[in-house]
Amino acid sequence: GAGTGGEGTDDHIVSEQYVTALLGNDTTLTRRGVALIGHLHAGKTTFVDLLLEQTKVKTDAFGERASMESQSGGGGAGAGAGPRITDTLVSEQSRGLSTKSTPITLCLPDTRGKSYAVTVVDCPGHPNFHDESAAALKCADGAVLAVDAVDGIMMSTEMVLTQAISEGLPLTLLITKVDRLLVELKLPPDDAYYKLRRIIGEVNALVRQRSRGRYPNFDPAMGNVAFASGTHGWCFTLESFANQYLDHLDEVDSDDEENEEVVNGIRVAGGTSGGLGRNLSPETFAARLWGDCYLDPATRTFQTKASKCDNSAGTVKRTFVAFILEPLYKMYAACLGEEEGDAEKTLRSVGVLLSRDQLRSSARPLLRAAFRRFFGPSTGFVDMVVRHVPSPAAASKGKVARCYTGPLDSAPAKAMAKCDPRAPFVMHCVKLYAATDGQSFSAFGRIYSGVIKPGDRVKVLGEAYSPDDDEDMALATVSAVSIPRGRRRTDVSMARAGNWVMLDGIDANIAKTATIVSADSGAFGDSPDEEDGMQIFAPLKFPQAGGEAIMKLAVEPLNPSELPKMVEGLRRITKSYPMARTRVEESGEHVLFGTGELYLDCVMHDLRHVFSDIEVKVADPVVAFRETVVETSSLKCFAETANKRNKLTMIAEPLDDGLAEQLEAGKVNLNWDKKKLGRFFQTKYEWDLLSSRSVWAFGSSPTHGTNILMDDTLPSEVDKSTLNMCKSSIVQGFQWATREGPLCEEPVRSTKLKILDAVLADKPIHRGGGQVIPTARKTVHSSLLTATPRLMEPVYRVQMQCPGEIVDAIQPVLAKRRGHIVQDKPIPGSPLYSVKAFLPVIDSFGFETDIRTFTQGQAMVYSVFDHWAVVPGDPMDRSIVLHPLEPSPPQHLAREFLVKTRRRKGLSEDVTITKFFDQAMRDQLAEDAMHDF
Repeated sequence: GAGTGGEGTDDHIVSEQYVTALLGNDTTLTRRGVALIGHLHAGKTTFVDLLLEQTKVKTDAFGERASMESQSGGGGAGAGAGPRITDTLVSEQSRGLSTKSTPITLCLPDTRGKSYAVTVVDCPGHPNFHDESAAALKCADGAVLAVDAVDGIMMSTEMVLTQAISEGLPLTLLITKVDRLLVELKLPPDDAYYKLRRIIGEVNALVRQRSRGRYPNFDPAMGNVAFASGTHGWCFTLESFANQYLDHLDEVDSDDEENEEVVNGIRVAGGTSGGLGRNLSPETFAARLWGDCYLDPATRTFQTKASKCDNSAGTVKRTFVAFILEPLYKMYAACLGEEEGDAEKTLRSVGVLLSRDQLRSSARPLLRAAFRRFFGPSTGFVDMVVRHVPSPAAASKGKVARCYTGPLDSAPAKAMAKCDPRAPFVMHCVKLYAATDGQSFSAFGRIYSGVIKPGDRVKVLGEAYSPDDDEDMALATVSAVSIPRGRRRTDVSMARAGNWVMLDGIDANIAKTATIVSADSGAFGDSPDEEDGMQIFAPLKFPQAGGEAIMKLAVEPLNPSELPKMVEGLRRITKSYPMARTRVEESGEHVLFGTGELYLDCVMHDLRHVFSDIEVKVADPVVAFRETVVETSSLKCFAETANKRNKLTMIAEPLDDGLAEQLEAGKVNLNWDKKKLGRFFQTKYEWDLLSSRSVWAFGSSPTHGTNILMDDTLPSEVDKSTLNMCKSSIVQGFQWATREGPLCEEPVRSTKLKILDAVLADKPIHRGGGQVIPTARKTVHSSLLTATPRLMEPVYRVQMQCPGEIVDAIQPVLAKRRGHIVQDKPIPGSPLYSVKAFLPVIDSFGFETDIRTFTQGQAMVYSVFDHWAVVPGDPMDRSIVLHPLEPSPPQHLAREFLVKTRRRKGLSEDVTITKFFDQAMRDQLAEDAMHDF
C-alpha cells in the first residue's frame, strides 16, 4: 500500500478499544454499513477523507497534505487531490482513481453526540469497475449516492443506482463538490439553488422510473439529502445547518435581552439573530429551509410567495438562499477575495476565529480552516445515515430474502433474519482483498448470525454448492478476524452478527463469493438429510454492466517455463476482480475476459507485478462473439447414432425479440409449474398452448441460458416414454452444442431448437448417453447451420461529456468506427454537453485515446457493454476474399471475424459441412440440389 498519511495511533479522538467495544456490543443499533456509490470523480474518496479527518484530534490531521496544496502521489488527479486514504494501492494513487471498493470503519458522532460505528465501503466510480460496486451493495445495508453538483446524473450514477434499487437498499443522496457552483461556474445564489433543485429532481425521476415508484423521494426537508464539498472540508444537511443557527442564537440572546419583541404572541429575539425565535425547533426550521418558503422580515413569519412578504428593504430571498447559500457565499468571498484584516472581521462575525498563520495561508487551507471552525464535524451526514439506513438487525430480514437461495422458513434463514448472535455462525463473503504480497487474500463480508473468533473451524461453501451436491465445500481455519480501517486493520478477538469483517486464512477455496458457515457440530447444514440444510447466498450478478465481461485478451508468459506461475497469477486475478474470467481454449491459449480497456490494463498490471512477478506477452485485444440464426432451418436435419439404431430430427428458428434478455436475467424459471410456464410464453410471446408447455431446457446454462430446446414430437408418431428416458442425454447434447456453436466454437444465443422426430432403440443399452449425447450435439449444429447462421458482436453504450461546439466534430470519429450518436443534450447549468452513442466493442480499442487527442482533452468518454448485435454480412460466404492488412468493407466483416477467430483457436480455416452432417443427410442435400435445377 501507499504511505500512511498521519495515521499515527495516538491522535484518534476515540481509542481503538472503544471502537471494538462498539462493534462487539450485543445490540446492533449503534452500527451502520453503507456503500458510497456514484460516478467517477464525484468526490467519494475525498469525502471519506473528510469523515476520517474528523476522527482525529488535530484538525489538520493529515499534516501538510490536508492543505491540499502539496500534491501527493505524483499528480494523478491534478492539484488538490488530497491524501485519498481509501485509495490504498499504489496504482490507484498514481492513476488518480479508485479501482477497488475499500471498506473503512469509522466511529462518528451524530448531532446529539452519540457515537456510531459506520462502515463505509468506498466504491470506484468508473463504469469499467461497476462489478466492485455490485459486490459492495450485496453486503451493505444502505447506499449513499454521491452526485457531482455540476455534472449531475452520469452513466455510472444510473448503473449503480439501478443496482442498489434491485438489491432493495434504502438510499440517501449526497450532493458533492457544491463548491464548484460558486468557484468554477460562478453562479449567483438563486441559480445555485435552482441547479441543486434540478439535480435532486433528476435523481428522483430516475429513482421513480427504475423502482416503479416504490422508493420515497429525495427531499432535503426530509433529511435524506446532504450537501458537501470534500476539498473544502464541509458537509451539512438542512437540519445540521438549522442547529448551527439555533446554537448561534443562544449565544446571541444572552447579550441583548433588551431588544426582544413579541410578534403574534411569540417571543422573538431582535437584533442580530435574523429574526428567528427561540421556540423554533431545529426540525421545524429545517423543514422550512427548502422549496418555496420565504421569511417575511416585517411579520417574522414564513410565507410561500415572495410577493406576500414585505419587500420594502429589497426583494425577500427564499430561505435556502438567505440562510444557507448567502452565508456560504460570503465566507467564500471573504476567504478568496478580501484583505487579511477584512477577512478576519467577516469571519469573526459568524463566529470563526482563526490564527494569523491560517489567515495568511493560501486559499484552500484558509477555506478548510474557516469551514472546519464554522461547521465542526459533519454530524449531519451521520444523522442522515442513522435515520434512513436501518441497523443490521433491522436490515437482515430483507437482505436474507434477497440474497439467500434457500427457503426462508428454514432454521438458518430464520436465525439470519433475526441477526441472532447466539445461532451458529453464517457469513456472506462478497469480495476478496489481496494481501500486500499478493499471495493470500482476506475475505470481506457481512456476518448474518453467530460469532466468529480466530482459530474457529469453518466450512467454505462455494458458488456451486447445494445440499445434494456438496463437492464445492472445503474446511478451513480462520487465522485472524479484523475490522477494515482503510489502509490498516484492527484485529479483534471476536466478531458478532451484524458486523462487516475480514477473515484471513480461508481464501484458498473461494473463487468469487462464498457462504461461510461454522463447522462445529450442531451448526447449520450439519445433518444434510433434514429440511434445514444450509443453502448458499446467490452469486453476484451484473445486469447493469451487461451481465458478463466481453473484452478478451490472450496472454502467454515470455519464458514458457514460467507457465505455472502465470496460471497461478490468473487464478488470483479471478479472485481479485469480481467480473474477470479466464479460460483455456482447446489450442492451449489462455484468455482473459474483462469489461474494458482500463479494466484489462489494471488486470495486466496486477498479473505482472502483484500476483506473479513474470513477463507476460499479450496478443491484440479482441472480443467475445455469439452465434445465432436469422431464419428457420431450410430442411429437417437428422443424424444417426454411431450404432445406427437411433435417429434424431430437429430444426432451428430464431427466438422472439427480447426473449433472450428475459431468459438471461433469470425472469423465467423451469421449476415453475407447467401452467405458469405455459402462461408466460402464451401471454408474453403468443406461443400456442402445446409449444409453450413443451419447453424442455435452456442452454448453455440450465437456468439462464438464452436458447430453448422444445419437444415438438407428436405422441402418435413417437413413443414419449422412451423419449423421456433419453431426455437428459438429449438436453446434455443440446447444452454442449450451444456452449460451443458450429461457426467458431463461440456460445450460441437466442435460438429455439425443436425436436421434430426421434427414432430410438428398444433396449436401453443401445440408447445410452455415449450414443445419444454426441448425436444430439451434431443434430443441433446441423440445424443451426441450415438456418442462415450469423455472428453477433457486443456493442458498447458510450457516454461522452464535452463542450457543445465540438459535438459535430465527434460524429465522423464515431462513424469511422461503425458507431452512431443517438442523443446529445446540454447539461443544464454548465457549459458541457452530454452525448450518448453506440459503438461496436471490437472497434472501440483506442477510441478513448482518439477522442481525447482529437478534442485536445476536452471530452471524457465512458462506455459499458449494452447489447449483442448481428454482424453485417454472411460468415459462410466463401466467395469473399480477405486481403491482409486492409480493412474489410462492412459486408465482409462477418466472414473476416469468422476466419480470424477460427485461425486463432487453431481450427480448420473454414466450417466443414462433413463434420456436422451425416452421410445420409449429405445425400439428401445433394438430392434437393438436383431437384432445384
